[in-house]
Amino acid sequence: MGFIRRYPWVAATLLCGLVVACLLMLGSPAARWVASAYALAAAVRLATGMVRELARGHLGVDLLALTAVVSTVAVGEYIASLIVVLMLSGGQALEDFAQGRARRELSALLQRAPQVAHRERDGQPPEDISVDRVVPGDVLLLRPSEVVPVDGVLLSDFASFDESALTGESLPVEKASGEPVLSGSLNGEAAVRMQATAAVGDSQYSRIIALVQEASASRAPVVRLADRYAVPFTVFALLLAGTAWLASGDPGRFAEVLVVATPCPLLIAAPVSFVGGMGRAARSGIIVKNGGTLEELSRVRSAAFDKTGTLTGGRPVLQEIRPASDLIAPGELLRLAASAEQYSSHVLAASVMEAASARGLNLLPAGNAEEHATNGVAADFGGRSVVVGKYRFVAAQAAGAEKTPLASGQMAVYIGVDGTYAGALVLSDAVRPNAAHTLEQLRRLGVRETLMLTGDAVETAAHIAAEVGLTRVQAECLPADKVGIVKSLPLRPVLMVGDGVNDAPVLAAADVGVAMGAKGSTAASESADVVIMLDDLSKVAQAVEIGQRSVKVALQSIWIGIALSIGLMLVAAFGHIPAVAGALMQELVDLATILNALRALAPARRSEDMPARQMPDRHYSGLPP
Repeated sequence: MGFIRRYPWVAATLLCGLVVACLLMLGSPAARWVASAYALAAAVRLATGMVRELARGHLGVDLLALTAVVSTVAVGEYIASLIVVLMLSGGQALEDFAQGRARRELSALLQRAPQVAHRERDGQPPEDISVDRVVPGDVLLLRPSEVVPVDGVLLSDFASFDESALTGESLPVEKASGEPVLSGSLNGEAAVRMQATAAVGDSQYSRIIALVQEASASRAPVVRLADRYAVPFTVFALLLAGTAWLASGDPGRFAEVLVVATPCPLLIAAPVSFVGGMGRAARSGIIVKNGGTLEELSRVRSAAFDKTGTLTGGRPVLQEIRPASDLIAPGELLRLAASAEQYSSHVLAASVMEAASARGLNLLPAGNAEEHATNGVAADFGGRSVVVGKYRFVAAQAAGAEKTPLASGQMAVYIGVDGTYAGALVLSDAVRPNAAHTLEQLRRLGVRETLMLTGDAVETAAHIAAEVGLTRVQAECLPADKVGIVKSLPLRPVLMVGDGVNDAPVLAAADVGVAMGAKGSTAASESADVVIMLDDLSKVAQAVEIGQRSVKVALQSIWIGIALSIGLMLVAAFGHIPAVAGALMQELVDLATILNALRALAPARRSEDMPARQMPDRHYSGLPP
């Protein structure tokens, strides 16, 4: 009954075929009239849909199917007309079946979402509760081979977790007491205890589930790919069918040609290939939110990167404290800076606070604090006013500020106290080990321009760019500057990679926005078209490769369908394929198309063998053009 409700036209066509078969066995002439009437009713339904598509500006391939049904009825090939109607009505079922196979990796993430948690309270035996009732601070029991329901920290001395569903990494990850545990990871062979640090809606796995649901609900850009070939294919088929009719004088020849020119390969190949590519990406820890993004990824010609947390590890380490005078001790300077930075969302703030914590310094509560996005923080501590941030921001509020000398790869956080320059903290952020290789892979995949967009100083940005092999640098950028630069890039589509809150606007402005790490900024993930769940920059190049392969397989599948159909049409034009046989052969063409489209689930065999393109000359500039 579920099949009938979901595919009523398929069920009706099969029922009609059964009735016609019974009438034929009884020798009743009503068989022809029943089949013809049903086929014409289906043609009317098809014509209605075609008119709607024409109103939207889409001249598709429905005209071929409509003409094939009407012509077979007109020449008395009513069995062939039923087969064509069955093929058309069953196209959606066939597509759903193929997409179900291709969507398996996406649906697997959804199906394993935990529904129950085992909560411990007051020494009582664990009680089973819905994961929606878990609150931060709850102590949970994880049984062997159970999925972690919410984010938390491990209370047991030791545990092993399988994080492959989150990161694509197949090796188990060992955790010690006090270390974070990610929701969605799979517990090992021993029961362990953990403490929840987030509710289910704020946990890692729930965010991934939301992204996967968005990706699963998307539709591939079928119209754009199919329309490129629909009109010429339709014109060719009609001309060949008309020529065969005129040359033979047999109107049945017209129907026989059109029967093998049905449009299913054009309609099915693209969605199956794109969903297959999205499934392969999910298996690799890359969530592609919609099929259109895969097509954009396949054509990327410019790639822009944020620096901190993207090209670098994002966790700068304090190297030196440089007080401006002997009036303030290094430890006190660090304590004031860290006390102000606790009210900042910038990635450097966490590094400053970690440095203070490592030295046993207690942070002060602020009476008033205000963050100035990308520039710094101003805070008051018991009558002392402190400003912390970039040089220009601090210099505007603290007399006597001067830039501190920096070596390549270093960055400085400047501090002003009570309107006077107090000193600077020198930090450094190491480049990701695979950054240079990722950029080389992007060049191999056809990306012709790579650039860095960062709010950091020119010297630091240029050093990182030279180390990883970028072609251009734009330093000291505000979020609005990044958006303007991305919009002005001539080589498109443009891919932008970032990870922070301040990257959200430029990720939304880019043709393809990529957010690094599902544990990063929620705003960045929501603005991005692609979310990389693993903190691995090489996944950016892999996403581009998956996009290229998905489009390649889709186009190959379309051309296979077209080539087989044209071959059958030419044979039918000479009268060698009866209408009924042609309709059955077209089903084999559909099957070949779908099987080829499913190849998008697998990686290319020789994706590493692409010739490297010559690198353009590098250009460095400090300010946006």
